[in-house]
Amino acid sequence: MNITAAVARSKSEPLTIEELELDDLRPDEVRVRMVATGVCHTDAIVRDQVYPTPLPAVLGHEGSGVVEAVGSGVTSVVPGDHVVLSAASCGVCSQCMSGSPTYCENAYEQCFGGRRTDGTTSLSSNGEQVSSHFFGQSSFATHANVVERSVVKVPADVPLEKLGPLGCGLQTGAGAVLNELQPAAGTSLVVFGAGAVGSAAIMAAKVAGCTTIVAVDLHDSRLELALRIGATHTINSGSADVVSELKKITGGKGVDYAVDTTAVPALLTQALDALAIRGTIVLVGAAAAGTTVPFEIGESLLKGWTFKTVIEGSSVPQVFIPRLVELWQQGRFPLDELVRTYEFKEINEAFADSASGVAIKPVVVF
Repeated sequence: MNITAAVARSKSEPLTIEELELDDLRPDEVRVRMVATGVCHTDAIVRDQVYPTPLPAVLGHEGSGVVEAVGSGVTSVVPGDHVVLSAASCGVCSQCMSGSPTYCENAYEQCFGGRRTDGTTSLSSNGEQVSSHFFGQSSFATHANVVERSVVKVPADVPLEKLGPLGCGLQTGAGAVLNELQPAAGTSLVVFGAGAVGSAAIMAAKVAGCTTIVAVDLHDSRLELALRIGATHTINSGSADVVSELKKITGGKGVDYAVDTTAVPALLTQALDALAIRGTIVLVGAAAAGTTVPFEIGESLLKGWTFKTVIEGSSVPQVFIPRLVELWQQGRFPLDELVRTYEFKEINEAFADSASGVAIKPVVVF
């Protein structure tokens, strides 16, 4: 069938809206008519070839939509089901089999390879191959053939326009707190970077019962939003000494948990300096390969601190995303506060607004 898609053709150049051909479903695939898709920082760094998915490519990995057809081997959904799309995984490696699909041993091929595992792509333009199956989906298109392991069924009475960001960014931030850190009620947590991922971590910290929740960012508008969705304190890192402020907020003890969404080495060093004894730092931000962070290991030995890297919130999407939907329905995960919507033709504006900070979570609605 013919579809309309936003195609990344050249490094760091705007996407172009084009008509493409979508091939036939494979037995393990689901054809989804897209209703909405989030625009994520990962899409931008792949467009810019920090992660080299072969171009031309259709990106997008926070899709939501309606199932139109299923392959012969698909059992989890049927035509008409409403779905959110998340990261792909192979399902057969030791990590997938032990319940950690976001750490799939074949994750790079599954998410960034631009091809099915048999080497084919579902998208073409007058005989030219166009990379597909980005994170198993390539949701910057009106329709996509999506691998079944990327598909999460959600209730039909929940507006799909709101749910796309759950597939990556919001799952990442919330899962880093609820799945990985699992903070006890009454503890303290700081989030570096109050964008979409950081905002999700703030909301999750409130759900978990943290009583000191600090947002750190350069943009006052984001810090104001952070206070509305769960933060108890904010720090503008451009005008304040972050470490001394965190020590002051915690009465000199330091923070129990830190979530870094920026991958800026200097901020990670600040997070360590502000950490309490037995504290934990979680890094969810994506940095270029080869990025390093200097950590002091003399005096800090006495802290017994932990550093973790976390992908996709250490989630099993088919389990965790429905939980986030339920929290949203209860008013405890107010993702609406983060979203700014764009028409499909405005997708490059959505990228620009995300980069400038004008929009916290841009969502393209088809």
